[in-house]
Amino acid sequence: MSDNPEEDMLGWDESVFRDEHVFEIDWLPETFKHRESQMETLKYALRPAVRGSRPLNVIARGPPGTGKTTATQILFDELTAQTDVQAVRVNCQVDSTRYAVFSRLFAEIFDYEPPSSGISFKKLFSQITDKLVAEDEVLVVALDDVNYLFYESEASDTLYSLLRAHEAHSGARVGVICVSSDLELDVIEELDTRVQSVFRPEEVYFNKYGQAEIVDILDERVERGFNEGVVGPTVLDRVAELTAEQGGDLRVGIDLLRRAGMNAEMRASRNVELEDVESAYDTSKYVHLSRRLRELSDSERALVEVIADHDGKQAGDIYDAFDDKSGLGYTRYSEIINKLDQLGIIDADYTDVEGRGRSRQLTLNYDADAVLERL
Repeated sequence: MSDNPEEDMLGWDESVFRDEHVFEIDWLPETFKHRESQMETLKYALRPAVRGSRPLNVIARGPPGTGKTTATQILFDELTAQTDVQAVRVNCQVDSTRYAVFSRLFAEIFDYEPPSSGISFKKLFSQITDKLVAEDEVLVVALDDVNYLFYESEASDTLYSLLRAHEAHSGARVGVICVSSDLELDVIEELDTRVQSVFRPEEVYFNKYGQAEIVDILDERVERGFNEGVVGPTVLDRVAELTAEQGGDLRVGIDLLRRAGMNAEMRASRNVELEDVESAYDTSKYVHLSRRLRELSDSERALVEVIADHDGKQAGDIYDAFDDKSGLGYTRYSEIINKLDQLGIIDADYTDVEGRGRSRQLTLNYDADAVLERL
C-alpha cells in the first residue's frame, strides 16, 4: 500500500478483474488438475468410439462441484475436434424426460431444433439413428445430472432407448455416460431389470477436493481472472477454507472469488481483502440452493414456499396450505415432496403421530429466510 491512499483507489474506468468470464461455471481451465485417474478411466471407455466401435458405458459419480461435468466437456471437445464421433452433453435438469433428451440429441446432430409438436418419439428416434448410420458416426451421450431423470421416473425408458438403439436400427452405435451428484442414488439398482441386463458400465468416482487441492485449482482462476496482486495468499487460503466447509464444491469457491472481487470494487479498492470474502460468503454458500430453486417448476417452487412458511409441520397439515395455493391433488403433492427430498432441499422423514399413525414431517435443509429470499 502506498503512502497516498488515493493511489490505492480504483478509478471509475478501472477494475480488479482481468477477465471476469474466468469466474463463470462453464469456463474450462487449460490444465485440469487433480483428476488424472478419472480422466484416464473416461478415455479408456471412449477409446473404442475413436476406432468406430461402440464405446463402453460409464457412471461418473461424486459430490457437486468435483469436476464431473468439466471432465466430460473437456473430453467431448477433444473428441469432436479430432474425430468424427458425435459427442452430446444433455443437461437433465433442463431436459428431464425421454422426449426432451432425444429432442436435444436431434438438435445437436442436425444443427436445428425438431418441430415443437406433431412428431412422435418413434419418428424422432428413427431420424436420429438413420442419420448416425448414414454418416457412419458413433454417438456418445452424456446424461449430466442423470439423477433428475430418476426423479421424474424417466431414467429407465431413456436409457433403454439409447442402449437398444443398435437393435432398433442395425448399425447404430451409441454409448452413454451417466453423471450423477446424488450420492444416495444407486443408478443400477433403480433401473428396470430390462435396462440392467444391457447396462454394464465402467464406474468412476470423483472424490471431493481437499483444501490444498482447492487452493491449487482456484489459484489458476485468480491468475487468469484478476489483475496481478489483487488476491493475496491469505485471501486465497480463506476462500479455500470456506469452500472446503461446503463439501469442497469448487462452484462455491469460484462464486466466492467473483463476489469478493465485486465487493472490493464497491469499496473502490485495488485489492480483495478478507472482509470482502466474509461478506460475500453469506451469498456464495447458498449457490446450490439458488441453482436448484431456479430449476424447479412453478408448482414445485410453490410447495417450497409453503414449507418455508410451515417449516417442521406434518405433511397433511402442509397439504392443506398447498392445496389452497395450487389446487393440485395429493398424489402430485407426494411426488413433489419426494423430488424435493431427493434434491436435498427438504427432509421428509416419517415420524409417529399420536392417534394418526406414521406421517412425514417436512423440514427445510436451509434457513427459511434464505429460501424465501431466493424464491
